[in-house]
Amino acid sequence: MANFLYVDNSNIWIEGMHVAAYQNGLVPDVWSAVQNKITDPTWKLDFGKLFEFAGGQKADVAKAALFGSRPPQNDSVWSAAERRGFQVITYDRNVANHEKKIDTDIVATMIEDSYELMKAGDEITLVAGDADYVPAIEKLKRRGFPVHVVFWKHASRELKDVATRFVPLDDYLKHLAR
Repeated sequence: MANFLYVDNSNIWIEGMHVAAYQNGLVPDVWSAVQNKITDPTWKLDFGKLFEFAGGQKADVAKAALFGSRPPQNDSVWSAAERRGFQVITYDRNVANHEKKIDTDIVATMIEDSYELMKAGDEITLVAGDADYVPAIEKLKRRGFPVHVVFWKHASRELKDVATRFVPLDDYLKHLAR
């Protein structure tokens, strides 16, 4: 039994900074942080700790893919993620500097991998929090693959409900920091 790990980098990182803003007393609750775009920019995600927390032992992870926007050339985030075991997939932002193609590529890759790489008994772990993933999770579960979602407590209710298991990260904010 292998685990296939898919991570939406911006989703986990930005929402983690919202959770950090709440936990560090900058806002009364996480929703205030989200709605008012208040973050704690000092919180940084440790990719190795995320890999271990969400994926498990390296020997049990058949694939770990991290999706996000192409960083500036002097940014070392992606190389750090690769050193920690992630295959990194990046896309350029659009002309309005918005992130595009990430969610759809995660969905397409999970479905493609379910046909080309996964075997009976394998599991999928998705680290993302929005409802855009619900149809893919439903399809993957119909194919017999359990899909675990690992994310902050304020993830989409619909996503939590469709997941085989939902694991909230809030209590592990400090553990996941570098």
